[in-house]
Amino acid sequence: MHTDRLMAAVEEDLERAAKLLRAGELVAFPTETVYGLGADGLSNSAVARIYTAKGRPQDNPVILHVASLAAAEGLYQPTPWQAEALGRLAAAFWPGPLTVVVPKTDRVPARVSAGGDSVALRVPNHPVALALLTAVGRPLAAPSANRSGRPSPTTADHVLRTLDGRIAAVLDGGAAPVGYESTVLSLLGDAPRILRPGALGPEALSAVLGVPVPSPAGEEKASPDDQERPALAPGMRHRHYAPESVTLRFTDEAGLEAAWPGGDAILCRSALARRLGPRRAPLVVLPEAPEGFGRALYDGLYALEGAEVPLAWVEALPDGPAWAALRDRLQRAVAG
Repeated sequence: MHTDRLMAAVEEDLERAAKLLRAGELVAFPTETVYGLGADGLSNSAVARIYTAKGRPQDNPVILHVASLAAAEGLYQPTPWQAEALGRLAAAFWPGPLTVVVPKTDRVPARVSAGGDSVALRVPNHPVALALLTAVGRPLAAPSANRSGRPSPTTADHVLRTLDGRIAAVLDGGAAPVGYESTVLSLLGDAPRILRPGALGPEALSAVLGVPVPSPAGEEKASPDDQERPALAPGMRHRHYAPESVTLRFTDEAGLEAAWPGGDAILCRSALARRLGPRRAPLVVLPEAPEGFGRALYDGLYALEGAEVPLAWVEALPDGPAWAALRDRLQRAVAG
């Protein structure tokens, strides 16, 4: 299969992408977080092709992207408090980098929920994604557009690095501005709970909902019984974000200084890189602030795949809520 690169700024290319999706094909497209691998979200067979193309574990659900809260009608069946909470969240944060998990209806294919009884919904805040959703006229199932376990793609080039020949097309809309995945918030049970940290932190969510939203405790610790059930949301159980053929390891500043003259790759923030000076071995320089960090991190991880180095040392990130989601991504990449 040949993967076409379509240009989002060309109206005919946008319509071609919509036509491919309506025909059950896979098309990667930009969102404000990362590129998503889109399929008709109401077609079990189309969504099944996502799992095949990505090599995605069968118990890992996918997010349904919709053009608005109104477009999600008939996909979820909330209790009164869930309906009120979702309405508040949508008014405050949609379109935006927030995914909300609610009870699903039978209209949602089993493949979308990985056989579970809930659905993860999001309205992306990207003009290309919203235009594509409008043109298709249906929800789009769309996990990140990469082979499972690899770094998330923030550009069309990243998509083609792992999915070229596996999908029909990628709709090139430039670099994703946020550069890392959405916050996933569960409204199941009696209280809201963050399943995956993202750009929206617990303080912002609590302010809108009027109840405490605890920070996630870290990677899901599933009991043997839980392992028999599908995850509630993407990114909770499996290896993620790791570059191919490169092992990542955390170290402190002293460890980076010791490794600096050697041949291992290094990922560190710009202040330390300036202090230690140039080096001949691969170096990924990351921003000092959280803004733009995710995009630079994923770009750097893809660059390491072509550097032919087996080991990369990573500067640990600061504590604090502003770095929580980025620490989560790096910790999962290192664990992988």
